[in-house]
Amino acid sequence: MKDPNCIFCKIANGEIPAATVYEDDDFRVILDLGPASKGHALILPKEHAANLFELPDEIAAKALVVAKKVGKQLFDGLGCDGFNLVQNNGEAAGQTVFHFHMHLIPRYKGDTVNVGWKPGELTEETKAQVLGIFGK
Repeated sequence: MKDPNCIFCKIANGEIPAATVYEDDDFRVILDLGPASKGHALILPKEHAANLFELPDEIAAKALVVAKKVGKQLFDGLGCDGFNLVQNNGEAAGQTVFHFHMHLIPRYKGDTVNVGWKPGELTEETKAQVLGIFGK
């Protein structure tokens, strides 16, 4: 299903032009218009899902395969030193377009890209709460 009001549906299905680096029956991978680094790409499924929870399992699994394939090409072709694979779910997590997508961000030694956090501490209380969710 496609959402006629979703800009990423329109891009993924070729209705809006984009710099496409990879395409198959289920995905289009494009260069991000506001890149964090040289080669920053967006992995867009052609079918609409607002977030990871709405994405069919088979498409979710294939997204990682596409990321691996495109990431390897970027890694080799750009000579980057690594890459981040980022996927945000929900506004609080930084999602601004509500069509599942993954950011593939090439990283270069000494770059100023910030995809990190200050490590906290796992308390016994939090550990017990989270393990309890999983029946442990």
